[in-house]
Amino acid sequence: MSFWKWGLVGLVFSAFVFTVGAVELGRNQPTERISGSAGDVLEDDPVGRLKVFVYELPSKYNKKILQKDPRCLTHMFAAEIFMHRFLLSSAVRTLNPEEADWFYTPVYTTCDLTPNGLPLPFKSPRMMRSAIQLISSNWPYWNRTEGADHFFVTPHDFGACFHYQEEKAIERGILPLLQHATLVQTFGQRNHVCLKDGSITIPPYAPPQKMHAHLIPEKTPRSIFVYFRGLFYDVGNDPEGGYYARGARAAVWENFKDNPLFDISTDHPTTYYEDMQRAVFCLCPLGWAPWSPRLVEAVVFGCIPVIIADDIVLPFADAIPWEDIGVFVDEEDVAQLDTILTSIPPEVILRKQRLLANPSMKQAMLFPQPAKPGDAFHQVLNGLARKLPHDRSLFLKPREKALNWTAGPVGDLKPW
Repeated sequence: MSFWKWGLVGLVFSAFVFTVGAVELGRNQPTERISGSAGDVLEDDPVGRLKVFVYELPSKYNKKILQKDPRCLTHMFAAEIFMHRFLLSSAVRTLNPEEADWFYTPVYTTCDLTPNGLPLPFKSPRMMRSAIQLISSNWPYWNRTEGADHFFVTPHDFGACFHYQEEKAIERGILPLLQHATLVQTFGQRNHVCLKDGSITIPPYAPPQKMHAHLIPEKTPRSIFVYFRGLFYDVGNDPEGGYYARGARAAVWENFKDNPLFDISTDHPTTYYEDMQRAVFCLCPLGWAPWSPRLVEAVVFGCIPVIIADDIVLPFADAIPWEDIGVFVDEEDVAQLDTILTSIPPEVILRKQRLLANPSMKQAMLFPQPAKPGDAFHQVLNGLARKLPHDRSLFLKPREKALNWTAGPVGDLKPW
């Protein structure tokens, strides 16, 4: 697009500044209720619809790991920690396993961090196997179904495939002992070996209190058209280029780095949260995995998420109308982002903003402490409740076994 055309588009945008600003949860804002079954599901109350038994494991599987590295409380995989804490005091918890609908095993498989704060998944399979061996030896409930009435939180890049590189994650596949269990995971991509049927896709953890502290006046105009901060290339892990983000992020930079409507950079300013609240569209492209905390941040700050991740399975898709609040752009169409976004009618943009202003939408994306009705904790429970009652065919005959305890890479079979 020529300089003069960019200038004309900029003038048009300047004349129409969108003023549905930063929204604090619970504030009286222009909003629109989510219509149809999605709205009803979003507002479901799981209490009274299921009972969960929490296994008491030795602290080496959870609390001691966290004591060793408290950074695990703030990284984007922290849902496994906060889900455990929530369930311990939840009204759905039962101390009587005989009356439980679901069994939860609190294992912190992402809390093994590099000096840079990135989780190393290499010990995770052995750790998970060890925990399953423990509960199957000390309680009778795993053996009744080989885990079909158990759920695990596995928030790695590629869930229970336990690797951060997709090729190797695909090669590994889901840990064999988890084949019957329900996985609660951030990773979601259709027709992918690391997403099994029946999994519950959740948002990554983003710190609610930190975001709340950066709210700006709600009438602040949205004067940024498109906003993004993050990597476009990962030279260290993808020196030849083209593999990281399947080239989508590189295409954003190469096509729009000089476009005045695109505020994009690798810098991460201290005003990052404030800037998102001043933006109309926030890019949410895939990285090594299809998901990232940007999706949570965009929804919470009322910035229309532009989702660039083919075949992504989004969090709580039966409760959140992603097609209505976001914009989906195929990875192969990234070069047309400018045309796609500038051609969206203002009334469509305003409706998306009204839906994003709905406090229930924002609450469902967060893991607050303490928990609040309708938050991500409760959406997980809603997902589990909708799977009940369990099909009786899941229960095995005495001494019947289906899982292969020796399947998987040799390294996974070593003691943990």
